[in-house]
Amino acid sequence: MPRYEYRCRTCGDTYELSRPMAESSAPAPCPAGHDDTVKLLSTVAVAGTASAPAPAPRAGGGGGGCCGGGCCG
Repeated sequence: MPRYEYRCRTCGDTYELSRPMAESSAPAPCPAGHDDTVKLLSTVAVAGTASAPAPAPRAGGGGGGCCGGGCCG
């Protein structure tokens, strides 16, 4: 289930809730019980490393890819 981040406009607390996507915009009272809250925009961080460098272009032209000088002919 996705997690959504909310901020209370009354007390300023920021908190997260796990809820179905269909309920992401539904009212979400803060833990202190205030109803004036807003859903925050979240960003997703994806981290990783490349397993191999990109291949160098071939001599003699062509832009790479199947019909860019490789397998079509």
